[in-house]
Amino acid sequence: MSTSRFGFDAIGTAWEVDTPAPLDAGIREEILGLVVSFDRTYSRFRKDSMIARVSEAVDGGSFVFPSEAAGMFDLYDRLHVATDGAVDPLIGRDLELLGYDREYSLSPLPIDCGLQRASWRRDVLRNGSELSTRKPLTIDLGAVGKGYLVDLVADVLEKAGFRDFIVDGSGDMRHAGGTALEVGLEHPLDPTMVIGVASLLNRSLCASAANRRRWGDNLHHVLDGRTGGPTMDVIATWAIAADTATADGLATALFFGSASRLKTTFDFSYVRMFADGRVEVSEDFEGELFI
Repeated sequence: MSTSRFGFDAIGTAWEVDTPAPLDAGIREEILGLVVSFDRTYSRFRKDSMIARVSEAVDGGSFVFPSEAAGMFDLYDRLHVATDGAVDPLIGRDLELLGYDREYSLSPLPIDCGLQRASWRRDVLRNGSELSTRKPLTIDLGAVGKGYLVDLVADVLEKAGFRDFIVDGSGDMRHAGGTALEVGLEHPLDPTMVIGVASLLNRSLCASAANRRRWGDNLHHVLDGRTGGPTMDVIATWAIAADTATADGLATALFFGSASRLKTTFDFSYVRMFADGRVEVSEDFEGELFI
């Protein structure tokens, strides 16, 4: 089947949408408008975002996000519980202290070990898409945000009548159609190699690797919400689920603790690689591993 590709930049990375026929101007504009609105609302790196308002509210306050945020927050609730707090959208301040800040200074600051860290469960009162806080909190939606945006773009395509498509947000992807997509699983220590291939059919695949955003010795973007520090035991994960937001969140959750515990809460398959070179794969993974 021949395909047409629509490429664009969104939330700091390259995206591609593959469809059997070219997208008309109206659909392309709708997609681009969607990603601009998403970034304006949820970006930790924009001074005019809703996230920035929450982080600058000295005495806290109530903040009403768009209705779709309720789905992201619901997912964070479940991931937070399933990982005993390791997945926490309030790691934004920890990332800033480690140098992954709005200016991309990449220069860690001294951390006050006696200061109580913020917790999603303790410091945020939520009612649907409304968050209430008592102090400034820096939210980072990196664990699920890109996947959720992939799903929103896919919704636009489905409403336009497309039944065969691939939405690829720089590795976080959703597939729809009658023919499976073979996706290589990039080796985290050598981008010229793959450790296997996943067969994706009407599902979503997300990957996360500690080497993707690394800026110093043992400094990378996958933080444990309980400690505020980078995780070290797992170096790469791949999660396949029915929707991309869930796959995205689980790709992060797999860096922490037992995958079997996550399987009791979520329907997904996975592969993950540990720092010692071991590879763990779920029995229901559809694909092939080479190591």
